[in-house]
Amino acid sequence: MSLGYISGTLPSEWETPFLVDLVSPKQWKTISTKELTDDGYVVYGANGKIGFYNKYTHESATLMITCRGATCGNLHISEPLSYINGNAMALDNQPTKYLNIKYLKYSLQARGLQDTISGSAQPQITKQGLEKVQIPLPTVSEQKIIAEKLDTLLAQVDSTKARLEHIPQILKRFRQAVLAAVVDAKSVNENTLTTLGNIAKNIKYGTSKKCSETQGSTAVLRIPNIGPGYIINSNLKYADFDQKELATLTLKEGDLLLIRSNGSVDLVGKVAVISENDTSYLYAGYLIRVRLNKDRAIPKYISYCLQSPQLRQVIENIARSTSGVNNINSKELASLEIPLPPLPEQHEIVRRVEQLFAYADTIEKQVNSALTRVNSLTQSILAKAFRGELTAQWRAENPDLISGENSAAALLEKIKAERAASGGKKASRKKA
Repeated sequence: MSLGYISGTLPSEWETPFLVDLVSPKQWKTISTKELTDDGYVVYGANGKIGFYNKYTHESATLMITCRGATCGNLHISEPLSYINGNAMALDNQPTKYLNIKYLKYSLQARGLQDTISGSAQPQITKQGLEKVQIPLPTVSEQKIIAEKLDTLLAQVDSTKARLEHIPQILKRFRQAVLAAVVDAKSVNENTLTTLGNIAKNIKYGTSKKCSETQGSTAVLRIPNIGPGYIINSNLKYADFDQKELATLTLKEGDLLLIRSNGSVDLVGKVAVISENDTSYLYAGYLIRVRLNKDRAIPKYISYCLQSPQLRQVIENIARSTSGVNNINSKELASLEIPLPPLPEQHEIVRRVEQLFAYADTIEKQVNSALTRVNSLTQSILAKAFRGELTAQWRAENPDLISGENSAAALLEKIKAERAASGGKKASRKKA
């Protein structure tokens, strides 16, 4: 039995026919993009609507399967009076009196069509590949109930997922608001304003030496290693340096390492604070090191200032270029104005920012965990539906609707008889 991901024991009252005994898979002639028009009948491609045409292939709503490309196996239901292009497999001649189209879509979604896909460079689903597909078939009444229950339940899942997916953006704005408060003009005393150059012992560019993934004794930090406030110590590259270079380009705990040049202006000025675990590294030429006078400035506090929306705007305005490469040099970096309250106040600001960020991080982890569960919920609900669990009580309460002339076995015979009588009648195709 080829029911794909539908597992477990099915209700004894159900049948498991082959898909091709219920419908006629067909790829219609493909319309080129040049032939599409601005109005007329809707044209469906591999992944939904792609335009209009002056003819249609299908009078009634029709289930189609994406049959070419990376999204092979996706399912869509067309509008009535539509043209279904050759990149989708139309399931024609559906016996609508006996087979609910939404039920059919959900049953194939639950089953999955991965085992029907052939080809690696260009994945595809063929009519032959669909010949082994079977689906569970209950009575028409039960099909309708299952489809309605799934409409309701899966809409709730989608709504929950959409709300959860929106939360990371809210948290991003929250973090930005926290950073903005660090340098908020309303709370900053003008007497505390200074420049980055005034609180830096030195500002120095990195090495231009070519680095390798396999050769060299010293790890060199590059642009990908600059995280939001911290160093990402993966995907390191290496080079060999003499003692003078090592002494000049060494990193100390509390140094700030910034991206000074990049094609994306939003990455210019991105800053990481060097921790005690990062002091064995040197750094590359597209980065710039700021070594602070720690008697005046706390590195994490300065890092938060540089990450604030206000300073980000200043940095991007300086760095933005029409040449495609955006830069900020050491003089421009040194000129950045930063509020510098007394050290105890800087410590308190850092403590509060870290506290609020930790709170946001906790929420984000909970949201990601919830999203993981929600993402598996759709398949779980579909599995329950097509094991008959969502309609078990209904079957128990309505034995007369699932037996005799009303049984799934009798329904399947009616479908076979109708298909035999139709003689493989094709979907209609009319001109406008």
